[in-house]
Amino acid sequence: MVKDLPRTSRSLPIALLRARERVMGPIRTMLADAGITEQQWRVLRVLDEEGPQDPTRISEQACLLLPSLTRILQKLEEKALITRRRDPDDRRKQIVEIAASGREVIAQNLDTSIVAAERIRAHLGHDEYERLLDLLNALDTIDEN
Repeated sequence: MVKDLPRTSRSLPIALLRARERVMGPIRTMLADAGITEQQWRVLRVLDEEGPQDPTRISEQACLLLPSLTRILQKLEEKALITRRRDPDDRRKQIVEIAASGREVIAQNLDTSIVAAERIRAHLGHDEYERLLDLLNALDTIDEN
């Protein structure tokens, strides 16, 4: 006997997608005006927050597949928003660092980004907003097996 699927209004994957679209709407407009993609923004944010690092770590932190990240890093380097250099300890690896112009992109869009987050926080209330973040982060700890 096949179990009944929950209604789409109670489906976690669909609820997450709807929430993502609601959250990302204003961010997408901001990024389009800045001339960068959502994925490029995530990479810049990770590098700004975490400092120089290797692509594998960036892909994990920015939730990107490594092959996609390779293309994203190429575009960011073409735009002079990042720099890449060989790892002095392991010449087979590279280290990626945000450039001053990349930090400027973040600085120029910081207010818009904060307003978008504050709008959601105001709608949910501080405690529910923090609880939502805790619950979503807890999903990341689920064993895949």
